[in-house]
Amino acid sequence: MAFRRLLRGTVPWEQLEGVVQAVIERYDEPAARVAFLEADNWLSTPLVVNDQWFVKVITGQNSLVHTLLTAGRNIGAFSSGTEGFFEHFGTPYEMAEHELAATQRMREIGVNAPEPIEAFEYDGMGVLVLEYIPDFEPLDDLPAETVERHSPTVFDFLHRMHEDGLAHGDFRCENVLVAHDDLYFIDATSVREAAIRDARAYDVACALGALEPLIGAQAAVSAAAHHYDTSELLAAEEFLDFVNIRPDHDFAAAEIRGAVEKRAN
Repeated sequence: MAFRRLLRGTVPWEQLEGVVQAVIERYDEPAARVAFLEADNWLSTPLVVNDQWFVKVITGQNSLVHTLLTAGRNIGAFSSGTEGFFEHFGTPYEMAEHELAATQRMREIGVNAPEPIEAFEYDGMGVLVLEYIPDFEPLDDLPAETVERHSPTVFDFLHRMHEDGLAHGDFRCENVLVAHDDLYFIDATSVREAAIRDARAYDVACALGALEPLIGAQAAVSAAAHHYDTSELLAAEEFLDFVNIRPDHDFAAAEIRGAVEKRAN
């Protein structure tokens, strides 16, 4: 945990105060009430202002970690026999700007996501402002039967993104929020558009891997099959080992392979 804190870094309090002040001035608020979110996120410091705005503060340290993660993921993609498809943006502001644009694009194609407000630069940091969704729970905090009921929607949203030339690139259940029984996608990363086919297979592998410990391989593959054909599921199978070495994924890859191959046969 100490190593994670070192990698993520901390934002000096005076800078955080400055960001919050900039937010309330931009939206004509007389005062600020700030809540810091407990999140295992190496790429930003998340906070909520006045129960209205979800704010992500992205530092140079976060950008450096993103560079390292992107390089590592691309090496993993090479090991799976494909060209690396993850992209890195050069500055914290560019990272914030990309996530703003990706969130807007998701909403335009019918994928639930927080309303994007704006991205701006403050003292060399990138600041992303989104709608705050109250009373949410991450998908993996819900009972198994609820997760299974929502799992076809997970693949519906991914399929909508893929059909529009988008990929999530960092699918984990903690990036799927459930509020008032509606699903919301957050934290889409960046992949090269020319490599969308491999990124699509990687997304499906991540989703199968994230859902398998919660609802079992058969149910996860069945949910995916509502939106992906057998050839697409077999393509995702090629990425399972790569996904499973990530520290934020732990699943029974053999069980998923068995469920995919059973459907293929």
